[in-house]
Amino acid sequence: MFWFWDSTYILVIIGMVICLIASSKMNATFSRYSKVRSRSGMTGAQAAQRVLQSAGIYDVKIEHVRGNLSDHYDPRGKVLRLSDSTYNSTSVAAIGVAAHECGHAMQDAKGYVPLRLRASLVPVANIGSTLAWPLILIGLIFNGQSSMLFINLGILLFCGAVLFQVVTLPVEFNASARALQCVGSTGLLYDDEVVMTKKVLQAAAMTYVASAASSILQLLRLLILTGNRRD
Repeated sequence: MFWFWDSTYILVIIGMVICLIASSKMNATFSRYSKVRSRSGMTGAQAAQRVLQSAGIYDVKIEHVRGNLSDHYDPRGKVLRLSDSTYNSTSVAAIGVAAHECGHAMQDAKGYVPLRLRASLVPVANIGSTLAWPLILIGLIFNGQSSMLFINLGILLFCGAVLFQVVTLPVEFNASARALQCVGSTGLLYDDEVVMTKKVLQAAAMTYVASAASSILQLLRLLILTGNRRD
């Protein structure tokens, strides 16, 4: 019982608050600039196609995927998927998000090391996020050396998930930098529109920072509690 209600739980609460603030900021910023139609009149899908072509990338398909802000680039299938809020929208926010995903395609084409590292960590992150807590809870139920074995293994797997979050940061920031450069140089957006798009991408980047910070705080809590258990 005390494991769940000790004073270190404040670290989890802080992480949750950080994520909620970042998510709220992202939604508000995207909503604001999704109402601003770009003067080029191009949709997110059309903008993505132009950005890819300007970068000399012709082997990436652009597909429509259901959802809101579920946009992503799949390096395995060479597919750029744009959500309902981006694919057919002509807003500066949609063009910015589409260009950001193109930034990942450009990273892939250039062999950007952090992107490759993140891809290699996907299985580790999936296993860590799935098995870390069950193993830790099993260790808490039992006593003796076997309990610490389960706890340590769970923490190790959780570290893999945290590492994935940290490696994601330079990947996302770099993709946004590439996107902002492209939308300006290709004439997709005017200077004032680029400023608006930058605000959208910065707000999106902060959600990744918040997620990483929250995971680090959870890891810190685990280390504190297991350290106390060893003592």
